[in-house]
Amino acid sequence: MNFDLASVDYILETTRSVRKRLDLTRPVDRETVERCLEIAIQAPTGSNQQGWKWLIVTDADVKAQIGEYYKRSWYDYAGVAVRAETGQEPSAQMQRVVNSARYLADHMHEVPMMIFPCIHGRAPNASPSANAGLYGSIIPAAWSLMLALRARGIGTAWTTLHLSYEKECNEILGIPADVTTAALLPIAYFTGETFQKADRVPASKLTYWESWGA
Repeated sequence: MNFDLASVDYILETTRSVRKRLDLTRPVDRETVERCLEIAIQAPTGSNQQGWKWLIVTDADVKAQIGEYYKRSWYDYAGVAVRAETGQEPSAQMQRVVNSARYLADHMHEVPMMIFPCIHGRAPNASPSANAGLYGSIIPAAWSLMLALRARGIGTAWTTLHLSYEKECNEILGIPADVTTAALLPIAYFTGETFQKADRVPASKLTYWESWGA
């Protein structure tokens, strides 16, 4: 089979975290999301267990409650995080990211749809192998979902700040105690026509061959 590599590469290189460009007024088509989920669950999963579940929320009251926890968590986090990580005032680029993230925190409750990628099981904190295996069984599928949505004009962002209030959010959502929520994906059609490649350090400067540092 011959693939249109230019189109594939374009989707992979221009799938951005979408925050300010989420269209908060346009409903998201359920059938489109269901088709993207069918694509997503073709992703690999540890031992082929396929323990994933997808919780989709469109109810305004529930979104408002989750959005409030997300907003509270973001403002708790944002007060010191950027300066602590950089040791100085944030750069112009970082400030744009912060402003974009703040916008999403303030408007999370308004997104047309929230999707919570979940996986059966809870990994022990002291077990890197168990943690890697658990999250490695849901993240590939969630990323496939995000790519499939992107190809259909729907934007999203990988967010996890609501997990600072995991117990409270799980109670609102009815998520069992033996299930891990990997993320909260805000789902909305995006505005504008195109996204650009991000400014990244070349992969050649980040890659070692055969041993660390080589």
